[in-house]
Amino acid sequence: MKQQPLFGFMFALIAAMAWGSLPIALKQVLSIMNAQTIVWYRFVVATLALLFLLAYKKTLPEARKVGRYGWLAIIGVFGLAGNFLLFSSSLNYIEPSIAQIFIHLSSFGMLICGVLIFKETLGGHQKVGILLLLIGLGLFFNDRFETFVGINQYSTGVILSVSAALVWVAYGMVQKLMLRKFSSQQILVMMYFGCAMVFTPMADFSQVSALTPFALACFIYCCLNTLIGYGAYAEALNRWDVSKVSVVVTLVPLFTIFFSHIAHIISPEHFNAPELNSISYIGAFIVVCGAILSAIGHKLLPSHKVK
Repeated sequence: MKQQPLFGFMFALIAAMAWGSLPIALKQVLSIMNAQTIVWYRFVVATLALLFLLAYKKTLPEARKVGRYGWLAIIGVFGLAGNFLLFSSSLNYIEPSIAQIFIHLSSFGMLICGVLIFKETLGGHQKVGILLLLIGLGLFFNDRFETFVGINQYSTGVILSVSAALVWVAYGMVQKLMLRKFSSQQILVMMYFGCAMVFTPMADFSQVSALTPFALACFIYCCLNTLIGYGAYAEALNRWDVSKVSVVVTLVPLFTIFFSHIAHIISPEHFNAPELNSISYIGAFIVVCGAILSAIGHKLLPSHKVK
């Protein structure tokens, strides 16, 4: 497809804004519904929409081929299901801007697995990116180190959020392997359907009736967010370079912090402002810089690759 940089940038920005705003809306719903039920509805909506799209395009995955890669798909399903559940659960303990800062651990986890499993090479810019990630996280939590001593509400939320990012790596690796035989949309519909099946026994469908009008609006947005975010991301990749799209997507944590402030200004009775000091903001910026460097650093720095 012909490159369309402006549209590519706009779609990438929509994806980053969708993913950045998700935990803010999600936290409102979690006060009434449990994480398992919310995740079930999100996966069902995404599955139905993708099934309709693939059926319309006549590109549904072949059952014979799916069966051949069933064991791989199961690993991916549990990786993605774990990611959604753990991230949603973390919001019961910590604010969205804290939970979202760990999102880049998944991409760095993919880098490390690529080296260990696929014997890929690690460039100098990626090593610097990992170093910046660690420095940025240290600065981000500069005034909260004592809360990591022992198990408490804050450390529990952080552990859940970190775990969410790390288990996503299992899904990411499966997707990388399955892309050899399936399109990204075919993989997603298999993963979404599998995840919906995983959460069906745990979902309490009656909880929806307890939602207030405001919480219901947030809930509907959470269900549509997967389609908005991943749909815009796919369109961005069709119109722009992967590396450039990746740079825009790294802004997700900054969008979460920005939207948290905006939401608090508009409706302070519903949304809390991020409890971050100046050094924490610098840390968040450095984390994003580390992710950007890993994505396009080979174009900015000479990359001396080592095994």
